[in-house]
Amino acid sequence: MEQKKYLRTTVTSALPYANGGVHIGHLAGVYVPADIYVRYLRLKKEDVLFIGGSDEHGVPITIRARKEGITPQDVVDRYHNMIKKSFEDFGISFDIYSRTTSDTHSKLASDFFKKLYEDGKLVEHETEQLYDEEAHQFLADRYVIGECPHCHNDHAYGDQCEKCGSDLSPMELINPHSTISGSAPVIKKTKNWYLPLNEYQEWLKQWILESHQEWRPNVYGQCKSWLDMDLQPRAMTRDLDWGIPVPVADAEGKVLYVWFDAPIGYISNTKELCDAQPERWGSWEKWWKDDDTRLVHFIGKDNIVFHCIIFPTMLKAHGDYILPDNVPANEFLNLENDKISTSRNWAVWLHEYLVDMPGKQDVLRYVLTANAPETKDNNFTWKDFQERNNSELVAIYGNFVNRALQLTKKYFEGVVPTCGELLDIDKHTLDEFKDVKQKVESLLNVFKFRDAQKEAMNLARIGNKYITDCEPWKVWKTDPERVKTILYISLQLVANLAIAFEPFLPFSSEKLRKMINMDNFDWAQLGDTDLLKAGHQLAEPELLFEKIEDEIIEAQLKKLEDTKKANEAAAYKAKDIKSTIAYEDFEKLDIRVGHIVNCERVKKANKLLKFTIDDGSGQPRTIVSGIAKFYEPEQLIGKDICFIANLAPRKLMGIESQGMILSAENFDGNLAVTRVDREVKPGSQVL
Repeated sequence: MEQKKYLRTTVTSALPYANGGVHIGHLAGVYVPADIYVRYLRLKKEDVLFIGGSDEHGVPITIRARKEGITPQDVVDRYHNMIKKSFEDFGISFDIYSRTTSDTHSKLASDFFKKLYEDGKLVEHETEQLYDEEAHQFLADRYVIGECPHCHNDHAYGDQCEKCGSDLSPMELINPHSTISGSAPVIKKTKNWYLPLNEYQEWLKQWILESHQEWRPNVYGQCKSWLDMDLQPRAMTRDLDWGIPVPVADAEGKVLYVWFDAPIGYISNTKELCDAQPERWGSWEKWWKDDDTRLVHFIGKDNIVFHCIIFPTMLKAHGDYILPDNVPANEFLNLENDKISTSRNWAVWLHEYLVDMPGKQDVLRYVLTANAPETKDNNFTWKDFQERNNSELVAIYGNFVNRALQLTKKYFEGVVPTCGELLDIDKHTLDEFKDVKQKVESLLNVFKFRDAQKEAMNLARIGNKYITDCEPWKVWKTDPERVKTILYISLQLVANLAIAFEPFLPFSSEKLRKMINMDNFDWAQLGDTDLLKAGHQLAEPELLFEKIEDEIIEAQLKKLEDTKKANEAAAYKAKDIKSTIAYEDFEKLDIRVGHIVNCERVKKANKLLKFTIDDGSGQPRTIVSGIAKFYEPEQLIGKDICFIANLAPRKLMGIESQGMILSAENFDGNLAVTRVDREVKPGSQVL
């Protein structure tokens, strides 16, 4: 299908939640890719608007405020400023970075909801919900804790059990209690307004599955998975006191659902900018309602359903807005082979990074792009960070630039020499280089930033090889005129590197342009072999990058090791031994050894594994266990494990589970199946 030509592009990046700082997972997943793309479009002189902002409503913020004894506004003010500064420090070049507690946002989100309500696009439902009679409020999912009905963890939340990974609703919890008052909640009826996603399912199938097959496979696949199921109406309001009040009658004590108001923040932040600078940006509506505007969302994979299904349905129901043309969502970035976790402080925080690594924003941008989780989860390690800096940025890019500039200073007092007759090696080098613009551009156009950066670095490899092969320091002794040509060509490659790396490494590109006195540049010049004219005076050369020594990396690894130890100590303290029971109660459990005959994933349940167990009875036993996050099925087939044989059967995803496999939970939350250490026949009883 031929790509439509647009007059302008609106680029949004997911609004970070204002209850914590920003870490490398955020940067790799959303903000560096978005910034690369926007800088590229600006270099091409295209009309582009880059929107960012903080998401400041929702239950986690109220929970933090309650714990700290401050107001929700205090919480979001603190973290909004921290997040904004982190982005500025790393060169994330938003045209505006605002927030969802602004007056502009509150009015626009209210008006948006009101239009859907008045147009009959929302449906009103009365449901039963848990209510805290002492606190006099309905309880959001995270304000309810109780026993998980699946694994019997007694500290499961109302939306998820973090031990077995099961998705829950508050009504499923055994012996639930309110985290606000500690009392047992009662069931009370309440009404909310829902977006009937089911009514838009066929339209969504056509719009996504037929019209946007060019989307990344991970995005398209997740959308297809949702659309293959029956979509259900989704509540757009909540019973809370922190958020934007629902702007209709009989809605006291209700606010807009955070996932309704947050994406509208893209629009309200645009309006705020355009209202403040109309001469620069024009009307905000042209960026959101004009068919000649292309809309692109940069997000992480956990936000795909909201940006590809819910928000487009909201926009479609409203009727006046354009729809996203692409949603290049990234997968997750792990840290040292472990999932990044803010609650466990297992992260590299941006504000801390710059204290430890001053001036090295581009090193992190480079490494995160090189390891970008574009279609699958990827991993960040400090050793790889060091290796990429030392062997790529320093030894390839920086080395080539330094050689070219230092040799020009030495032989020609920093003045670009004239170019003489070209030899075959010169022609070959220029020939290798001539299609760099087309290669990088073609990759950036389809959001393949990792490969595009490789192509930019390839230009430095070409330059390094050229200088090494030509050996101007030797040629100078016999043919100074030949050195002029060698350095002229080398300097043209240096100038091109400043352009090619500008979207990826803006700080070092700016530094390089100052060294070569290159003020004016744009993307169209990439590939030009006469960027620096003969006679042009260069500035004093400096090292573009510096080597990172082992002790710097060891300090970062020690910081993570200290974090892990602190987490283990805290987990140990938190795991109080349960109250004493009678021996007769223990005797009621029939724990036996089972041999795993087969193991497979449960469809549409990414946390569950289905086991076929030989329990010694001659009949296969089926057990479903929530440990798919910790094992691949083939790792367990053929193993002897311990299981509870006399647990009442329970259906999970329509499968009857006939027992429970015993697992040990490590301090970091990982589960390990309990096994026997020597051969024991299936069905043997554990005493």
